[in-house]
Amino acid sequence: MPLTPPTPLRITPTRLATATAGVLLAAGAPAAYATLGDEPAATPAAAPRGTAYVETRLFFGTERPDGGPDITDKAFMGFIDRHVTRSFPDGLTVQNGRGQWRDANGTIERERSYELTLLYPASQVKARDPQIERIRDAYERAYAQESVARLDDPIRADF
Repeated sequence: MPLTPPTPLRITPTRLATATAGVLLAAGAPAAYATLGDEPAATPAAAPRGTAYVETRLFFGTERPDGGPDITDKAFMGFIDRHVTRSFPDGLTVQNGRGQWRDANGTIERERSYELTLLYPASQVKARDPQIERIRDAYERAYAQESVARLDDPIRADF
């Protein structure tokens, strides 16, 4: 059987890029692994600042699904005065926003909205939870809303 000469290797741009990346990764990996965990032990970690708090954010839409007029700034701030300030007299933040969400019928609704931020000590979570739920329920009932979104995050706060 006659011997046939080997087929010359075709170096395509893809093969070249793959080979180059492989060589670079292989060369760089030992250096990268060598630095992991080699921070100087003499550098102290910064002490956490503040006290454990919870940040609760509530999102209120302003369009009424029942076809009523949009909720105005005056009406919303009246709601805050009647339903929120009493439970959170130490402070709160209200921000204007624009939002969108999918309603119960599957329609994407875009509307002006408000974001209410409440901060309270983490030790008060059990007492604050029913107060926050009453705020959500009151808004849903007063303005025929399907829901008021709620986000809770553990944070550290320093005043």
